[in-house]
Amino acid sequence: MKKRLILTLAGMAIFIAAIAVVKIRQVQAGIAQNASFQPPPEAVTTVRATADRWPASVDAIGTVEAVHGVTVAADLPGLVSRIEFESGKKVRAGDVLVRLDTRQEQAQLQAAEAQRSLATVNFERMKGLREKGITSQAEYDAAAAQHKQAVAQTGETQASIGRKTIRAPFSGVLGIRQVNLGQYLKPGDPIVALQSLDPIYVNFDVPQQQLGELQIGAEVRVTAQGIEKSATGTITAVNSVVDEGTRNIQVQATLANSEEKLRPGMFVQAQVVLGASAPVVALPASAINYAPYGNSVFIVGQMKGKDGKPYSGVRQQFVKLGAARGDQVAVISGVKAGEEVVTSGVFKLRSGAAVVVNNKVQPSNNPAPKPEDS
Repeated sequence: MKKRLILTLAGMAIFIAAIAVVKIRQVQAGIAQNASFQPPPEAVTTVRATADRWPASVDAIGTVEAVHGVTVAADLPGLVSRIEFESGKKVRAGDVLVRLDTRQEQAQLQAAEAQRSLATVNFERMKGLREKGITSQAEYDAAAAQHKQAVAQTGETQASIGRKTIRAPFSGVLGIRQVNLGQYLKPGDPIVALQSLDPIYVNFDVPQQQLGELQIGAEVRVTAQGIEKSATGTITAVNSVVDEGTRNIQVQATLANSEEKLRPGMFVQAQVVLGASAPVVALPASAINYAPYGNSVFIVGQMKGKDGKPYSGVRQQFVKLGAARGDQVAVISGVKAGEEVVTSGVFKLRSGAAVVVNNKVQPSNNPAPKPEDS
Protein backbone atom coordinates (compact mmCIF):
# COMPACT_ATOMS: atom_id res chain seq x y z
CA MET A 1 0.00 0.00 0.00
CA LYS A 2 2.79 2.37 0.96
CA LYS A 3 4.77 1.48 -2.14
CA ARG A 4 1.76 2.17 -4.38
CA LEU A 5 1.27 5.65 -2.80
CA ILE A 6 4.91 6.54 -3.41
CA LEU A 7 4.68 5.50 -7.06
CA THR A 8 1.49 7.55 -7.51
CA LEU A 9 3.09 10.69 -6.04
CA ALA A 10 6.21 10.17 -8.15
CA GLY A 11 4.09 9.85 -11.29
CA MET A 12 2.17 13.02 -10.48
CA ALA A 13 5.43 14.92 -9.86
CA ILE A 14 6.81 13.77 -13.23
CA PHE A 15 3.54 14.81 -14.96
CA ILE A 16 3.54 18.29 -13.37
CA ALA A 17 7.21 18.79 -14.24
CA ALA A 18 6.52 17.83 -17.87
CA ILE A 19 3.63 20.31 -18.08
CA ALA A 20 5.81 23.05 -16.52
CA VAL A 21 8.57 22.45 -19.06
CA VAL A 22 6.07 22.65 -21.93
CA LYS A 23 4.53 25.91 -20.60
CA ILE A 24 7.95 27.50 -20.05
CA ARG A 25 8.92 26.70 -23.63
CA GLN A 26 5.61 28.18 -24.88
CA VAL A 27 6.15 31.40 -22.89
CA GLN A 28 9.73 31.70 -24.16
CA ALA A 29 8.53 31.20 -27.72
CA GLY A 30 5.86 33.90 -27.24
CA ILE A 31 8.40 36.36 -25.82
CA ALA A 32 10.73 35.72 -28.71
CA GLN A 33 7.91 36.21 -31.20
CA ASN A 34 6.82 39.50 -29.58
CA ALA A 35 10.41 40.73 -29.52
CA SER A 36 10.71 40.16 -33.25
CA PHE A 37 7.25 41.63 -34.04
CA GLN A 38 7.35 44.75 -36.19
CA PRO A 39 4.08 46.77 -36.30
CA PRO A 40 2.88 47.66 -39.80
CA PRO A 41 3.97 51.08 -41.09
CA GLU A 42 1.63 54.05 -40.67
CA ALA A 43 0.49 55.89 -43.80
CA VAL A 44 1.47 59.60 -43.68
CA THR A 45 1.90 62.60 -45.95
CA THR A 46 5.09 64.65 -45.97
CA VAL A 47 6.58 67.87 -47.28
CA ARG A 48 10.14 69.00 -47.85
CA ALA A 49 11.05 71.84 -45.50
CA THR A 50 12.16 74.96 -47.37
CA ALA A 51 13.77 78.10 -45.98
CA ASP A 52 11.79 81.33 -46.16
CA ARG A 53 11.89 84.86 -44.78
CA TRP A 54 8.88 86.28 -42.98
CA PRO A 55 8.54 89.86 -41.74
CA ALA A 56 9.26 90.01 -38.03
CA SER A 57 6.08 90.64 -36.09
CA VAL A 58 4.45 90.52 -32.68
CA ASP A 59 1.17 88.61 -32.50
CA ALA A 60 -1.48 89.18 -29.85
CA ILE A 61 -5.17 88.68 -29.10
CA GLY A 62 -7.14 91.92 -29.00
CA THR A 63 -10.56 93.39 -28.36
CA VAL A 64 -12.30 96.07 -30.40
CA GLU A 65 -13.39 99.18 -28.52
CA ALA A 66 -15.22 102.27 -29.71
CA VAL A 67 -13.47 105.64 -29.66
CA HIS A 68 -16.69 107.01 -28.15
CA GLY A 69 -19.18 104.58 -26.72
CA VAL A 70 -21.94 105.12 -24.15
CA THR A 71 -25.32 103.84 -23.13
CA VAL A 72 -27.62 106.84 -23.40
CA ALA A 73 -29.67 107.07 -20.21
CA ALA A 74 -32.37 109.20 -18.66
CA ASP A 75 -31.16 112.21 -16.68
CA LEU A 76 -34.45 113.01 -14.90
CA PRO A 77 -37.44 110.79 -14.11
CA GLY A 78 -40.44 110.93 -16.39
CA LEU A 79 -42.77 109.18 -18.84
CA VAL A 80 -41.64 108.51 -22.40
CA SER A 81 -43.91 110.64 -24.60
CA ARG A 82 -42.07 110.31 -27.94
CA ILE A 83 -39.37 108.02 -29.38
CA GLU A 84 -37.63 109.65 -32.34
CA PHE A 85 -35.02 107.04 -33.34
CA GLU A 86 -34.85 103.55 -34.83
CA SER A 87 -32.61 100.76 -33.61
CA GLY A 88 -29.37 100.35 -35.54
CA LYS A 89 -29.57 103.70 -37.34
CA LYS A 90 -26.88 106.35 -37.62
CA VAL A 91 -27.37 109.64 -35.78
CA ARG A 92 -25.55 112.93 -35.59
CA ALA A 93 -24.51 114.77 -32.47
CA GLY A 94 -27.52 116.67 -31.08
CA ASP A 95 -30.21 114.56 -32.76
CA VAL A 96 -33.26 114.04 -30.53
CA LEU A 97 -33.66 110.44 -29.38
CA VAL A 98 -36.41 110.50 -26.75
CA ARG A 99 -38.75 113.13 -25.35
CA LEU A 100 -40.14 112.74 -21.83
CA ASP A 101 -43.48 114.20 -20.73
CA THR A 102 -43.00 117.86 -19.68
CA ARG A 103 -46.58 119.01 -19.11
CA GLN A 104 -45.99 119.61 -15.44
CA GLU A 105 -42.75 121.50 -16.11
CA GLN A 106 -44.47 123.59 -18.80
CA ALA A 107 -47.09 124.66 -16.26
CA GLN A 108 -44.39 125.46 -13.77
CA LEU A 109 -42.58 127.47 -16.44
CA GLN A 110 -45.70 129.59 -17.10
CA ALA A 111 -46.00 130.30 -13.39
CA ALA A 112 -42.30 131.13 -13.18
CA GLU A 113 -42.51 133.47 -16.16
CA ALA A 114 -45.51 135.26 -14.64
CA GLN A 115 -43.63 135.65 -11.37
CA ARG A 116 -40.60 136.93 -13.25
CA SER A 117 -42.72 139.51 -15.12
CA LEU A 118 -44.19 140.75 -11.84
CA ALA A 119 -40.76 140.85 -10.22
CA THR A 120 -39.38 142.78 -13.18
CA VAL A 121 -42.18 145.39 -12.99
CA ASN A 122 -41.70 145.79 -9.23
CA PHE A 123 -37.95 146.09 -9.61
CA GLU A 124 -38.23 148.77 -12.32
CA ARG A 125 -40.77 150.70 -10.22
CA MET A 126 -38.58 150.44 -7.12
CA LYS A 127 -35.57 151.53 -9.15
CA GLY A 128 -37.35 154.71 -10.24
CA LEU A 129 -38.49 155.47 -6.70
CA ARG A 130 -34.99 154.91 -5.39
CA GLU A 131 -33.55 157.34 -7.91
CA LYS A 132 -36.01 159.96 -6.64
CA GLY A 133 -35.14 159.17 -3.03
CA ILE A 134 -38.68 158.12 -2.14
CA THR A 135 -37.90 154.53 -1.07
CA SER A 136 -35.18 153.14 1.15
CA GLN A 137 -32.13 151.20 0.05
CA ALA A 138 -33.38 148.09 1.88
CA GLU A 139 -36.63 148.04 -0.08
CA TYR A 140 -34.71 148.48 -3.32
CA ASP A 141 -32.34 145.61 -2.45
CA ALA A 142 -35.28 143.34 -1.62
CA ALA A 143 -36.92 144.07 -4.98
CA ALA A 144 -33.66 143.40 -6.82
CA ALA A 145 -33.24 140.08 -5.01
CA GLN A 146 -36.79 139.00 -5.82
CA HIS A 147 -36.19 139.85 -9.46
CA LYS A 148 -33.01 137.76 -9.63
CA GLN A 149 -34.74 134.88 -7.85
CA ALA A 150 -37.63 134.95 -10.34
CA VAL A 151 -35.22 134.97 -13.29
CA ALA A 152 -33.27 132.04 -11.79
CA GLN A 153 -36.46 130.08 -11.17
CA THR A 154 -37.47 130.52 -14.79
CA GLY A 155 -34.05 129.37 -15.99
CA GLU A 156 -34.14 126.29 -13.73
CA THR A 157 -37.54 125.23 -15.09
CA GLN A 158 -36.38 125.74 -18.67
CA ALA A 159 -33.27 123.63 -17.94
CA SER A 160 -35.45 120.82 -16.54
CA ILE A 161 -37.56 120.86 -19.70
CA GLY A 162 -34.41 120.76 -21.82
CA ARG A 163 -33.00 117.81 -19.86
CA LYS A 164 -36.14 115.82 -20.59
CA THR A 165 -35.33 116.03 -24.29
CA ILE A 166 -32.62 113.36 -24.60
CA ARG A 167 -30.19 113.93 -27.48
CA ALA A 168 -27.26 112.03 -29.01
CA PRO A 169 -24.04 113.27 -27.34
CA PHE A 170 -21.96 112.48 -30.46
CA SER A 171 -22.34 111.03 -33.95
CA GLY A 172 -22.44 107.26 -34.21
CA VAL A 173 -24.52 104.12 -34.65
CA LEU A 174 -27.35 103.26 -32.30
CA GLY A 175 -27.91 99.85 -30.77
CA ILE A 176 -31.21 98.19 -29.93
CA ARG A 177 -33.90 100.31 -28.26
CA GLN A 178 -34.43 99.48 -24.59
CA VAL A 179 -37.47 101.70 -23.85
CA ASN A 180 -41.11 101.77 -24.93
CA LEU A 181 -43.65 104.52 -25.39
CA GLY A 182 -45.34 105.40 -22.10
CA GLN A 183 -42.65 103.72 -20.01
CA TYR A 184 -41.66 105.45 -16.77
CA LEU A 185 -37.92 106.07 -16.60
CA LYS A 186 -35.91 106.62 -13.46
CA PRO A 187 -32.62 108.56 -13.52
CA GLY A 188 -29.96 106.34 -15.05
CA ASP A 189 -32.32 103.93 -16.82
CA PRO A 190 -30.74 102.87 -20.17
CA ILE A 191 -32.36 103.99 -23.40
CA VAL A 192 -30.04 102.83 -26.20
CA ALA A 193 -26.35 102.13 -26.81
CA LEU A 194 -24.48 104.61 -29.01
CA GLN A 195 -21.09 103.76 -30.54
CA SER A 196 -18.77 105.76 -32.75
CA LEU A 197 -17.36 103.18 -35.20
CA ASP A 198 -15.03 105.12 -37.51
CA PRO A 199 -12.24 105.27 -36.49
CA ILE A 200 -12.13 102.49 -33.91
CA TYR A 201 -9.71 101.20 -31.27
CA VAL A 202 -8.18 97.74 -30.91
CA ASN A 203 -6.68 97.00 -27.48
CA PHE A 204 -4.28 94.09 -27.01
CA ASP A 205 -1.69 92.92 -24.49
CA VAL A 206 1.94 92.02 -25.17
CA PRO A 207 4.56 90.60 -22.77
CA GLN A 208 6.81 93.17 -21.16
CA GLN A 209 9.83 91.58 -22.89
CA GLN A 210 8.48 92.78 -26.27
CA LEU A 211 7.81 96.34 -25.14
CA GLY A 212 11.13 97.56 -26.55
CA GLU A 213 10.15 96.34 -30.03
CA LEU A 214 6.96 98.40 -30.17
CA GLN A 215 6.86 102.04 -31.21
CA ILE A 216 4.13 104.62 -31.60
CA GLY A 217 3.12 104.66 -35.27
CA ALA A 218 4.06 101.02 -35.94
CA GLU A 219 1.76 99.24 -38.40
CA VAL A 220 -0.86 96.88 -36.97
CA ARG A 221 -2.85 94.34 -39.00
CA VAL A 222 -6.09 93.06 -37.54
CA THR A 223 -8.04 89.99 -38.62
CA ALA A 224 -11.27 88.58 -37.24
CA GLN A 225 -13.53 85.64 -37.93
CA GLY A 226 -16.30 86.56 -40.31
CA ILE A 227 -14.32 89.41 -41.89
CA GLU A 228 -12.68 88.54 -45.19
CA LYS A 229 -10.22 91.43 -45.41
CA SER A 230 -7.76 92.40 -42.72
CA ALA A 231 -7.82 95.96 -41.35
CA THR A 232 -4.70 98.06 -41.02
CA GLY A 233 -3.94 100.77 -38.48
CA THR A 234 -1.16 102.13 -36.30
CA ILE A 235 -0.21 102.02 -32.64
CA THR A 236 -1.40 105.24 -31.02
CA ALA A 237 -0.90 104.57 -27.29
CA VAL A 238 0.96 102.27 -24.90
CA ASN A 239 -0.19 101.96 -21.32
CA SER A 240 2.09 103.48 -18.69
CA VAL A 241 1.58 100.57 -16.27
CA VAL A 242 2.48 96.87 -16.58
CA ASP A 243 -0.08 94.45 -15.19
CA GLU A 244 1.46 92.92 -12.04
CA GLY A 245 -0.50 89.70 -12.39
CA THR A 246 0.39 88.84 -16.00
CA ARG A 247 3.44 91.09 -16.60
CA ASN A 248 1.76 92.21 -19.81
CA ILE A 249 1.29 95.76 -21.01
CA GLN A 250 -1.72 97.04 -22.91
CA VAL A 251 -1.27 98.56 -26.36
CA GLN A 252 -3.90 100.53 -28.27
CA ALA A 253 -4.11 100.80 -32.05
CA THR A 254 -6.40 103.06 -34.07
CA LEU A 255 -7.88 101.76 -37.31
CA ALA A 256 -10.06 103.20 -40.04
CA ASN A 257 -13.42 101.42 -40.11
CA SER A 258 -15.37 103.06 -42.91
CA GLU A 259 -17.29 99.85 -43.70
CA GLU A 260 -18.05 99.40 -39.99
CA LYS A 261 -17.14 95.71 -40.10
CA LEU A 262 -15.34 95.93 -36.74
CA ARG A 263 -17.73 96.32 -33.81
CA PRO A 264 -16.98 97.00 -30.13
CA GLY A 265 -16.42 93.83 -28.14
CA MET A 266 -15.24 91.74 -31.10
CA PHE A 267 -12.41 89.23 -30.59
CA VAL A 268 -9.59 89.88 -33.09
CA GLN A 269 -6.03 88.84 -33.84
CA ALA A 270 -3.56 91.72 -33.95
CA GLN A 271 -0.17 91.55 -35.66
CA VAL A 272 2.36 94.34 -35.19
CA VAL A 273 4.71 94.49 -38.19
CA LEU A 274 8.25 95.32 -37.04
CA GLY A 275 9.67 95.78 -40.53
CA ALA A 276 12.76 93.53 -40.52
CA SER A 277 12.41 89.97 -41.86
CA ALA A 278 13.65 86.82 -40.12
CA PRO A 279 14.66 83.39 -41.56
CA VAL A 280 12.07 80.68 -40.88
CA VAL A 281 10.92 77.30 -42.14
CA ALA A 282 7.25 77.45 -43.14
CA LEU A 283 5.28 74.24 -42.50
CA PRO A 284 1.58 73.37 -42.67
CA ALA A 285 -0.14 73.82 -39.32
CA SER A 286 -1.19 70.15 -39.47
CA ALA A 287 2.48 69.15 -39.17
CA ILE A 288 2.77 70.52 -35.63
CA ASN A 289 2.16 68.20 -32.69
CA TYR A 290 1.06 70.63 -29.97
CA ALA A 291 1.68 69.55 -26.38
CA PRO A 292 2.02 71.26 -22.96
CA TYR A 293 5.61 70.07 -22.57
CA GLY A 294 6.66 71.41 -25.98
CA ASN A 295 5.63 71.48 -29.63
CA SER A 296 7.23 69.02 -32.02
CA VAL A 297 7.26 67.59 -35.54
CA PHE A 298 8.13 64.16 -36.95
CA ILE A 299 10.99 63.95 -39.46
CA VAL A 300 11.21 60.99 -41.85
CA GLY A 301 14.52 59.19 -42.26
CA GLN A 302 16.18 55.77 -42.70
CA MET A 303 16.46 53.71 -39.52
CA LYS A 304 17.62 50.23 -38.50
CA GLY A 305 15.35 47.71 -36.81
CA LYS A 306 16.31 45.26 -34.08
CA ASP A 307 17.08 42.70 -36.72
CA GLY A 308 19.52 45.14 -38.35
CA LYS A 309 17.37 45.69 -41.43
CA PRO A 310 16.81 49.31 -42.60
CA TYR A 311 13.33 50.81 -42.74
CA SER A 312 11.68 54.18 -43.27
CA GLY A 313 10.81 55.64 -39.87
CA VAL A 314 10.31 58.92 -38.02
CA ARG A 315 12.02 60.74 -35.20
CA GLN A 316 10.33 63.33 -33.00
CA GLN A 317 11.93 66.77 -33.07
CA PHE A 318 10.98 69.61 -30.72
CA VAL A 319 10.62 73.01 -32.42
CA LYS A 320 10.20 76.68 -31.57
CA LEU A 321 7.26 78.27 -33.38
CA GLY A 322 6.77 81.80 -34.66
CA ALA A 323 3.84 83.54 -36.30
CA ALA A 324 1.10 81.89 -38.35
CA ARG A 325 0.10 82.92 -41.87
CA GLY A 326 -2.87 81.27 -43.52
CA ASP A 327 -2.40 77.49 -43.35
CA GLN A 328 1.29 77.85 -42.48
CA VAL A 329 3.21 78.16 -39.24
CA ALA A 330 6.73 79.57 -39.03
CA VAL A 331 9.29 77.28 -37.39
CA ILE A 332 12.11 79.39 -35.98
CA SER A 333 14.35 76.50 -34.87
CA GLY A 334 14.35 72.70 -34.80
CA VAL A 335 13.88 71.94 -38.52
CA LYS A 336 16.45 72.34 -41.29
CA ALA A 337 15.74 73.06 -44.93
CA GLY A 338 15.53 69.87 -46.98
CA GLU A 339 14.28 67.62 -44.19
CA GLU A 340 11.15 65.57 -44.91
CA VAL A 341 8.47 66.47 -42.36
CA VAL A 342 5.23 64.58 -41.70
CA THR A 343 2.23 66.80 -42.43
CA SER A 344 -0.69 64.53 -41.48
CA GLY A 345 -1.10 61.59 -39.14
CA VAL A 346 1.21 63.00 -36.45
CA PHE A 347 -1.25 62.11 -33.66
CA LYS A 348 -0.69 58.37 -34.23
CA LEU A 349 3.12 58.44 -34.43
CA ARG A 350 5.88 57.91 -31.92
CA SER A 351 9.63 58.25 -32.28
CA GLY A 352 11.00 55.27 -34.23
CA ALA A 353 7.66 54.28 -35.79
CA ALA A 354 7.73 52.87 -39.32
CA VAL A 355 5.89 54.90 -41.96
CA VAL A 356 4.93 54.72 -45.59
CA VAL A 357 4.63 58.01 -47.47
CA ASN A 358 1.56 58.61 -49.63
CA ASN A 359 1.34 62.17 -50.98
CA LYS A 360 -1.58 61.72 -53.37
CA VAL A 361 -3.76 63.88 -51.08
CA GLN A 362 -2.03 66.48 -48.93
CA PRO A 363 -3.28 68.97 -46.33
CA SER A 364 -3.61 72.63 -47.34
CA ASN A 365 -0.38 74.62 -47.28
CA ASN A 366 -1.51 78.00 -48.61
CA PRO A 367 -0.21 81.20 -46.92
CA ALA A 368 -3.36 83.05 -48.06
CA PRO A 369 -6.24 80.56 -48.28
CA LYS A 370 -9.63 81.52 -49.66
CA PRO A 371 -12.42 79.19 -48.47
CA GLU A 372 -15.00 78.19 -51.02
CA ASP A 373 -17.85 79.72 -49.02
CA SER A 374 -16.11 83.04 -48.38
